[in-house]
Parts: sequence; structure tokens; C-alpha cells
Amino acid sequence: MEKWNQTSNDFILLGLFLPNQTGWLLLLLIILIFFLASVGNSAMIYLICLDPRLHTPMYFLLSQLSLMDLMYLSTTVPKMVFNFLSGQKGISYLGCGVQSFFFLTMACSEGLLLASMAYDRYVAICHPLYYCICMSKRMCMKMIMGSWILGSLNSLAHTVYALHIPYCQSRAIDHFFCDVPAMLPLACMDTWVYEYMVFVSTSLFLLLPFLGITASYGRVLFAVYHMRSKDGRKKAFTTCSTHLTVVTFYYAPFVYTYLRPRNLRSPAEDKILAVFYTILTPMLNPIIYSLRNKEVLGAMTRMFGKFSFTK
Repeated sequence: MEKWNQTSNDFILLGLFLPNQTGWLLLLLIILIFFLASVGNSAMIYLICLDPRLHTPMYFLLSQLSLMDLMYLSTTVPKMVFNFLSGQKGISYLGCGVQSFFFLTMACSEGLLLASMAYDRYVAICHPLYYCICMSKRMCMKMIMGSWILGSLNSLAHTVYALHIPYCQSRAIDHFFCDVPAMLPLACMDTWVYEYMVFVSTSLFLLLPFLGITASYGRVLFAVYHMRSKDGRKKAFTTCSTHLTVVTFYYAPFVYTYLRPRNLRSPAEDKILAVFYTILTPMLNPIIYSLRNKEVLGAMTRMFGKFSFTK
């Protein structure tokens, strides 16, 4: 392991790949995924903002999901790529705090937003007559603002605590970003109280929303099963199954990572699981949630049609 000046407040990020041929190939794959995810999510935000037909609660929530995914990617991937290409592994004390804050904010906020999206689909399919009342613009804004505010407050509490822990061992974080659980082994104090806080926070912001999403889609699938229209049943079932796939991709690695005791964790396994919810899921979200949707594809056709007509 590289030597590190113990008088410095900075940290070392050991990264995700080794600097060999396999590492370079995997890095190129990560860069490609980053590019595709950035284009896909940016296109979703652009379409939803410009097309009046997409100005509905469902697509309003989707635009926020795309925004969160863009911030998710920007928080972790650029620093990882820069460190790999430059051969440097350092990250400043302040930079680590900022990265941790935004990562935790996106993690908690996106979990709550996905629960809001599941509730939106539940009301639309199971109680369509009350949809305009239950999912009004005001209620939609409350859900969005609540997701951002609660996620930010929870993240701020964790980040402030993590930055005030006395680190007396090596400052080398065995991860590709400043993940608080990966920083705890470096502390020279007993952190069992904070680990309990992580357990409670994960249960409130990830486990409970996941259970709520599962219950909502369970009711939706039950209602879909009793539909008379085969086409409607097939469309609703396809939508719900793909949504549940993305939700599982996002929640399962998170819950598995943060609810395990420290003695059952391994840094290599945590890094692999982190790739799912920090890199792969932001790429899959615009594809599964949006680009397979006929209304979104119609908006893309109209938008490209306008561009070709103006030329």
C-alpha cells in the first residue's frame, strides 16, 4: 500500500480497478456507460420540459429521477476516472465531504422518489377516478420537494458525523468514492453508535420505501390480473414488471450493503455492489422507465420531426 503523510487531512481512494490491461478495458466500459446514461437522462429531462403532452405527474417524477441520476453519475464517476488516468488517488478532506454529501442525498432522495412513482402507478391503475385528486400538481410538488429535503437533511447528518470522526489509522479508503461505511474502519474510536444510525437510516429511507413499492405493485398486479382487456393487461403487466426490475436493481444492493454487520462485509464485494446503484441503474432508468414508453417515443418523434422540418 502506498505511504501516506499522516499529518495530512486528505484521504486516498484505492479505486475500483488495477492499472493493468483489464483495468483499462473496464474503465473504457465505465466511460461508455457514463456517456450513455448522461445522454439518456439529459434527453428525458429535455423532452419532458418541452413537450406539453408529457406535463403529467408521472413524467414530472421521471424528470426528477433523471436529474438525480445525472447528479449520481457526476458525483462518483468523473473523480474515479480522473484518479485512474492521472495515477493519483488523493481526494481532499473537503472534497470527500462534498462527495459523501451528494452521494447520500441522491441515494436517499431517489429511494423516496421511486416510492412516489410506485404510488402514482398504484393510484392510476387501482383508483383511476381519484387520480386527479390524489396526484394533483400540488401533491406531486410536495412529493418531489419532500424527497429532496429529507434526503439532504439525512445526508447532512451522516456527512457531518463522518467528517468529525478522528482518523488515526491509514487514510486509504478501500472504495472508488467516499462511502461512509468504507471510512469507518479507519476511525480510532468505537463507531457502534453510528453503525446503528446507519441501520436505522437505511431502514427508514430504503427498506421501508422498498416494502411500500412492493406492496403498491402487488396491488397493481392483482388489479391487472383481473382486467378484461388482454391488451391493457399485457401493457400494464409489462410496465410494472420492468419498473420492479429497476427498483430491485437499485434497492437490493443498497439494502444488502448497508444492513449487513461490518464483520460480514468485504471491500471488494461492496465496490461491486456499488457499481449497480451508482453506474448501471442510472443507465437503465431512462431505458426501462421511459424509452420503452410509447408517449416518450412519440415525443421524440415529434421533436426530431421539428428539427428536420426547420432544417
